[in-house]
Amino acid sequence: MTPIITFIKEKRKALKLSQANLAFKSGVGLRFVRELERGRATVRLDKVNQVLALFGKQIGITDLNHKEQDEN
Repeated sequence: MTPIITFIKEKRKALKLSQANLAFKSGVGLRFVRELERGRATVRLDKVNQVLALFGKQIGITDLNHKEQDEN
């Protein structure tokens, strides 16, 4: 599972939200939430950000080699 999928599932469960409640509160469809949590590779980033916004988060740009830069 990717970190985004894990984060969304864990936050949803911690807040005792069903997938349907999460979809409604974030303004996306239930099908999208289900596909997102299953790790479907073709999800839309704008919709992912809609879901993450419910938790005060958004997808950002990170360097692929950020660990190497931290060590230097």
